Amino acid sequence: MSQPNSSSIPPIKPNKVVIGMSGGVDSSVAAWMLKEQGYEVIGLFMKNWEDDDNDEYCSARQDWLDVVSVADLIGIDVEAVNFAAEYRERVFADFLHEYAAGRTPNPDVLCNAEIKFKAFLDHAMSLGADAIATGHYARVRHQAGKVELLKAIDASKDQSYFLHRLTQAQLSKVLFPLGEIPKTEVRKIAAKIALPNARKKDSTGICFIGERPFREFLNRYLPTTPGPIKTPEGKIVGEHMGLAFFTLGQRKGIGLGGSQDGNGDAWYVARKDITNNILYVAQGHEHPWLLANKLEAIDASWVAGSTPASGKYSAKTRYRQADSACDIIAGKEGPMSFELSFSETQWAVTPGQSAVLYDGDICLGGGIISA
Repeated sequence: MSQPNSSSIPPIKPNKVVIGMSGGVDSSVAAWMLKEQGYEVIGLFMKNWEDDDNDEYCSARQDWLDVVSVADLIGIDVEAVNFAAEYRERVFADFLHEYAAGRTPNPDVLCNAEIKFKAFLDHAMSLGADAIATGHYARVRHQAGKVELLKAIDASKDQSYFLHRLTQAQLSKVLFPLGEIPKTEVRKIAAKIALPNARKKDSTGICFIGERPFREFLNRYLPTTPGPIKTPEGKIVGEHMGLAFFTLGQRKGIGLGGSQDGNGDAWYVARKDITNNILYVAQGHEHPWLLANKLEAIDASWVAGSTPASGKYSAKTRYRQADSACDIIAGKEGPMSFELSFSETQWAVTPGQSAVLYDGDICLGGGIISA
């Protein structure tokens, strides 16, 4: 009998998998799926934030109880680990620094790279795990000696945007059980197996802020630095409490009640002059100051480990956004920078947010928008 071609032999299936469990339905169903597939599964609840343990917006206690209940139902061991110190040092400090500088960061992107797929991965390996898993909606594919990060089958839930900074070393140890099924199927599975959290609402917003008012939270850590609000023509129309509390494209919470010039269009944050502490606002969703055909990005991170070749791709400049056709060219700030030129005008491209590049369903990586 002839031996099978080595290229047709699938990768060795990991045996022991540690899955991050948040108490939500996604990670709970993912854990059940792994158990059904024959893996030895251990659940790990990560505590990343301690400042608000007694706060009405903090759900950590209930989340832990939900994890324990789910683990008991599906028959797996579970433990809790505290990464609060790592989170504050690696994620929250950067979050505050970026806001203080007038930019709008996405801490969930950094949390994935530094906590969920670094601190958590290291801890799981110390437990003897062959791989880790999470309830993210994404896929990995082993191709020609490389690991590719792919969009989830369910485009409406795809989370590859938040995972674009993961490296080959990280992705080679990751399983995403939910990447191949739609969210509607996840809810059906949860109900069918009678998970105690089957009807639990999905969490929204930044993980350590929860459902609390964002400005109220930020004001606990950053000082107010009032300054003028001006129109593009230079007319003063109000006063802001600090540039850190506003983001480009913001419409609500600016503090301008009615129309200033009689045209009735809504006001939007259009620019921030950090040097002079001026907040510029413009009327109308399509004001020229809110539109751009290109962007510059720094601090690039590429899944394959190298910058993609110049050419035509697609990109997102924020999570809830359809892919937009673009060209990538080398940046002016060296190998860790790049520029994107878009076929269609982009709205409110925001410094501090991530520009994430795609080649079809393949997430190539991205960088932090600088201009």
